[in-house]
Amino acid sequence: MLRLLPPVLILVLWLFCVVDVITSREDSVRNLAKTWWLLIVLFFPLAGSIAWFVAGRPQPERPMTRLDGAAPGFPEYERRGRFAAEDPAKDEEFLRKVRERAEEQRKRGEQQRRAAEEEDGAGA
Repeated sequence: MLRLLPPVLILVLWLFCVVDVITSREDSVRNLAKTWWLLIVLFFPLAGSIAWFVAGRPQPERPMTRLDGAAPGFPEYERRGRFAAEDPAKDEEFLRKVRERAEEQRKRGEQQRRAAEEEDGAGA
């Protein structure tokens, strides 16, 4: 029984690494392309599996900070590469202008609705 244990452990490690390589995202794999890692793990079961764990396996992503572009309270915006305002004053100015424009559009829409109702009332 003990003589079978190391080959079984190597097989389990190898299968785990093959599945791990296949299911890893292409953009998160380190040092080599995902295809190369798969070939290395397939052709060199023990050495390839160890190399995958040491040099290829994706590192867990650390939480983003405000400087990285995180939007506190809005996890759907917390992704790498997303633009985030760096100057809170400019951000507030932009939001103020957006609110003003939205209010202006709301008023215009209300006026158009009233004009359409008056035409319908006058035409009847």
